[in-house]
Amino acid sequence: MSLTAAPTAEPAPPAEAILRRQRVRESAARTYARSFPIVPVRAHGMTVEGADGRRYLDCLAGAGTLALGHNHPVVLAAIRRTLDSGAPLHLLDLATAEKDDFTTALLESLPAEFAGGARVHFCGPAGTDAVEAALKLMQTATGRRGTLAFTGGYHGMTAGALAVSGNVAVKEPLPSGGEVTRLPFPFRYRCPFGLGGEAGERVSARYVERLLDDPSGGVVRPAAMIVEVVQGEGGAVPAPDDWLREMRRITAERGIPLIVDEVQTGVGRTGAMWAVEHSGITPDAMVLSKAIGGSLPLAVVVYREEYDGWQPGAHTGTFRGNTLAMAAGAATLRHVTANGLAVRAAAVGRYLMTELTALQRHLPVIGDVRGRGLMIGVELVDPSAEPDVCGAYPADPALARRVREACLARGLIVELGGRHDAVLRLLPPLTITDEQAHAVLDRLSDAIAAAAPR
Repeated sequence: MSLTAAPTAEPAPPAEAILRRQRVRESAARTYARSFPIVPVRAHGMTVEGADGRRYLDCLAGAGTLALGHNHPVVLAAIRRTLDSGAPLHLLDLATAEKDDFTTALLESLPAEFAGGARVHFCGPAGTDAVEAALKLMQTATGRRGTLAFTGGYHGMTAGALAVSGNVAVKEPLPSGGEVTRLPFPFRYRCPFGLGGEAGERVSARYVERLLDDPSGGVVRPAAMIVEVVQGEGGAVPAPDDWLREMRRITAERGIPLIVDEVQTGVGRTGAMWAVEHSGITPDAMVLSKAIGGSLPLAVVVYREEYDGWQPGAHTGTFRGNTLAMAAGAATLRHVTANGLAVRAAAVGRYLMTELTALQRHLPVIGDVRGRGLMIGVELVDPSAEPDVCGAYPADPALARRVREACLARGLIVELGGRHDAVLRLLPPLTITDEQAHAVLDRLSDAIAAAAPR
């Protein structure tokens, strides 16, 4: 009998071991971890380095959270100053110098006609809690129930926020989360009325107005309307400015508060500091999260003071006083403003969309390119199938998944969204350089060409 030990298997690389433990330990609800089986160990700006030494250009940027990219010096300096100062990191909702400074920076960044006299409510650390707070606020202020929400909208995963979201797949297994009237969002490429263009936008506005005024329409006057200026998870679908102005007119004339969800569109993302600035509307409330915390968890509702009818404790939570996030957020807001990064986002966004639209001539699987600023969607379709009445081809989610994988293999992180998860979503940091923009286009176009049917 040989005393020689049998050869043992080589130990798994640290990254593989980590990924294996994640699959075993974490819930089946994992999302981004499934799309990107990498273990990031370092990140700076738009670049993420994995444990295997590979580098990736990050066009997800924390689903729009990282306005300044990873580990921006301004953000790190604000965090270090706060840590070194000995400031308490958790104080519920007590007043601190950091909170006061953040609130000042936030109100200074908002449109003056909205910020004047506005109130700020600090919520739990995620945008979905801010949506819940906004809905409760308007129900309290109006004494009414019900919400007007739109097809394609996404507002979060807690009960009320999910109820006003449009994604059927995540809502189907659950009981109803509230009384919601679903309205058609104007979508030029896949118009809900089969018209497309400005005709679809006009019909959408008229439909909303007539439905609300119809005594047999079945809609009891609601507590609020909630809308995204650019639908993010819905596939980077922008609301036309004229249509949004009509929604503001219709709601104002009928005494319906208008809540604008700027969780993903805020802090320069769409080419303006806040997406409502494109249309010039003044909402009754704005829901803010993601980039306002400078990469750390933070969410607020800002609203007109006449709606401030809450009693103490009406919407509270343990983690409403994240000192580090407030310091990082104030630094981010001021840096974006001082350095004109919203203008930069508009310019780079125009360049990317122009180049991607030009690619359609060579890659017919690109059905539509849309968005605003650095919130861009590229919808992939099956051009061999029959188009709909507006000329749009069926979405091709299988191709989109192949393109995402091909992008990752080429060092580009791009996530999917939209109907059928067939939209490649580009959400790079506002600090993206010209060289990085060129690299994104090169890698993306190469991945689409490689994954498309021959």
